[in-house]
Formats: sequence, structure tokens, C-alpha cells
Amino acid sequence: MEEEKTEETAVEQEAFTTSEAEVVETTETETETDDAKKSKPINKKFLAILTIVVVAIVAYSGYTNGKFDKVLGVESKMTIEEATKFVNENLVAEGAVAEVLEVTEENGLIKLKLNINDQEYTTYLTKDKTVFFPQAISIAEIQQQKAEAEAQAAAEKEQSLASLTKADKPVVELFVMSHCPYGTQAEKGMIPAVKALGDKIDFKLEFCDYAMHDEKELREEMNQYCIMQNQGDKFMSYLECFLADGDGAKCLAQTGIDTASLDTCVAATDSQYKIMANYADQTTWRNGTYPVFPVFQEAVTKYQVTGSPTLVVNGMQIASSRNAASYLETICAGFTTTPEECSQTLSSTAPSAGFGYAEGTDTDASCG
Repeated sequence: MEEEKTEETAVEQEAFTTSEAEVVETTETETETDDAKKSKPINKKFLAILTIVVVAIVAYSGYTNGKFDKVLGVESKMTIEEATKFVNENLVAEGAVAEVLEVTEENGLIKLKLNINDQEYTTYLTKDKTVFFPQAISIAEIQQQKAEAEAQAAAEKEQSLASLTKADKPVVELFVMSHCPYGTQAEKGMIPAVKALGDKIDFKLEFCDYAMHDEKELREEMNQYCIMQNQGDKFMSYLECFLADGDGAKCLAQTGIDTASLDTCVAATDSQYKIMANYADQTTWRNGTYPVFPVFQEAVTKYQVTGSPTLVVNGMQIASSRNAASYLETICAGFTTTPEECSQTLSSTAPSAGFGYAEGTDTDASCG
């Protein structure tokens, strides 16, 4: 290369002193040199890269058209004929015939559009044909439905609270069965709200007119009824103790209940309402299944109480979530003039169903 450059330099220097013929000769020599440069072989590295690119383009095109599936070790796309055979042999009930209308891919699955007895279905199949999905559920649709349901529930709750009868001192009645897990859940959620409002409300715990948890429930409800009647200042402490583990005998001693007075009241109540006598006579049971507890029969009938728990505020049956914050909000909607106690912050976490003070989840389940 250095020799070529030296020769070209010499020629260019001589061009200034040579004759016109020599100039023409020099120009022709330069032209020949340029042509020679243009005709040099293509660089091998460039040619290799170009070859790889072309092969890649061809391979990709072949792959997308299913031509190289076996070579590349992947399963070929399912044809309508293959899908029809597979579906009828493996997926439809005996005697039914499916017509496959369309086979596509969606989200990594084989999407099949079928016609069975003039009814169209869209189903999905994994590419290895081992898992079948009769129906696809859109996460976006689920989220939208959930949001719509929550918005509707909020609107219904607002409307329900707005329609609640108002009173200067709301009367709050909670109907339960003493051993109903959902009744005890409601009681645990209600107690903080009742304590927060104090004497601003008239709170009453009452019982359904039948028992679903046999004799122990009848006897416990008589005990609680009599404590409320004769030793009301100790009732809330007793109830909180009882809700911990359902051990009534322990809680009577722990809260200092006068058991002699309690026994007298229970005997009188049992005699008046024939509770244990009716328990012994199954013909008196509700539908022959559950023994009756008629102590609050008048209120149960008036408010059409059918299960545990049932909340009644100012004579109106109303639904509420079973956490303390929701109960406070619901009760406070019944005030003619909302007191400052309603601004308190209580727990919005529902207690667990059944005995014990663990955290739980809100539910509208009931006994009844």
C-alpha cells in the first residue's frame, strides 16, 4: 500500500511538468486504479453477518408458519381438523358432537371456538393438551364486578342509614342465640360501640324464640336474661367473659354474680315460660327440630326476627357489618342530633365468629 501511494504521489508531481499527452496518460492510469478498487472482493466478515441475518429471517418466517416446528422441537399449531378430532374424542359428553369453528392462540393457550347442539362455546386448552379450561375468567372483569358490587353496597348502606327512624335516645336491640358463632361475633363487635355511646342509647340484648344448640343454650340464655334483669350492672362484664370461651360457670364466679338470686330468677323464668318442660316435649319444638325459647316472643314477632344475629334500631331491622366501627356508625344514624361520642374511632376489623377474641372477617352468615 505504501509503494502504491508513493507511485501515485510521484505521478501527481510529474503531472505539473509533463506534456498534455502525459497528463492524459496519468489520468487514465488513475481511472484504472479506481476501477481496480471498486472490484475488490467483498469482506468475508460482512458476508458471514449478512448470511446469518438472512437465515434468521427465513427461519422466523418458517417458524411462524409452522414449517420448522419439528426441526425446532416444538409442537405444531393445531388445525381445525385436529382440534375437532381431539375435542370429540376427549372433551364432550357421549352422544354429543362438537364442531370446531376456529382455532387460535391467546395468552399462551389454544383457544377453541366450538358449536355444540347449535350453542357456541369458547374454551381453552394448554399447548401440550393436558389441561382443559371450559371457561376463561377475565381478571379485569372480576375486578370491575367487585368494584361495582362494593359501590352498590355502599349506596344501599347509605340509603338504609338515611331511612332509619331518628330518636333522641336510640333503642338498640340485638337478637342472638347464646351459642351461635355468628351471634357471638356480633356481640363482640357490638360491645365496644355500646361502651362508646354509654347512656346515650338504650341497649338491649335479646334472644331468638328458638335454640339451635340444644339444652346448654336454653340454660345459658335463662342465666343471661336473669343477670340482665336483676344484676344488670355486672352483665357486660359477664358477657365479655363468656364470649372468651363459653365457660358460664367460671364467669359467674369471676364477675361476682349472686348465684342464689340468679337461681331464683331462673326457676321463676323457667316456670313462667315452661322452657325445660317444652324441651322435654319434642312436639313443642319448632318444626320438630329445635326447642323453643319464648321469653322474647313478642319482640321477635314484632320485628320478624328469624335468625341470629338480628339488629333492630328504633324499631327498624337494619343490616350492619359486624365490626365496632360499623355498629357505631349504624347506631349513630338513629340519633335526632348526633352526639360527640359518635366521632370516636373504633376498630373496623370484624372479630372472629364463635368464642374467643381473635380477628375474623365480616360475613352476613347467621344461625337460623
